[in-house]
Amino acid sequence: MLIKGYDAGPLTPGESLLARPGFWSNHLLAMCGDGGCAEPPVPEWFGEDGADTDALSEVLFDPEHWPVLRVPADDGPGAVVIYRNLDGDYGIDYLLTRPDRSDVEQIAGWDGDFSGSGMTWHELTRIADNPYLGAEGVQDMATRFLLLLPLLTDPDLPDTASARLIAALAAVGAPQGTASIAAEHLLAHLRRRPHHDPAWASPLSGT
Repeated sequence: MLIKGYDAGPLTPGESLLARPGFWSNHLLAMCGDGGCAEPPVPEWFGEDGADTDALSEVLFDPEHWPVLRVPADDGPGAVVIYRNLDGDYGIDYLLTRPDRSDVEQIAGWDGDFSGSGMTWHELTRIADNPYLGAEGVQDMATRFLLLLPLLTDPDLPDTASARLIAALAAVGAPQGTASIAAEHLLAHLRRRPHHDPAWASPLSGT
C-alpha cells in the first residue's frame, strides 16, 4: 500500500482489525479519561476487556506494520486513518483524500492529545454518511462515524449528537447499558478541546 508522504512506513490495510475485540478501546478510550471523571474509563464500556485491548494494541502499534483505515466518500473528500508506528513516535494521523487529486492532506493527529484543524459536525457526518461503495475501505456508517469522531472540533453540536453517538457505539458492540456512559465521556472530552474557528478555511473546502 502506498500513500504519498508515507514512503518509509510499512503501511498495511487495517480494515480487518475493526472486527477484532479491543479495537474501539484502543481508538477511543483515551478520549474518555481526562477532565477529572469520577469513574475511570474501562474497555467494558465498549463491550471489550483489558486482555482484548492489550492484545490488539500490540497489533495496532507494531512498528513493522502501520494499519491504514480508509474511509472513502461518494461525494467529495474522504479520509484515511493511519496508525503511525515510528519507533518512539507512535501516533494516529488523519488524512483528507480528494477524488480529483492523488495527494493527501494531513488535517489532524493524535499523539496523546489532539492537534490539527479538525472538522465540524456537518463535515464529519457528511463523510460518515456517504460511503463510496466502489472503493476499498470502511463502508459501514456507524464505524465510519466512530473512526472519524476524534476529528470533531465543533462547539455547536446538534441535539441529536448524543443519540447518534450512543447508537453508533451500540452498533459496534458496546452494551446498551454502557454505550451511554461512553458517549457522555466522549462528548465531554470533545467539548473541552479547542474549538474549530469558523474564520478558518474548512479543510474540506478545497482551498
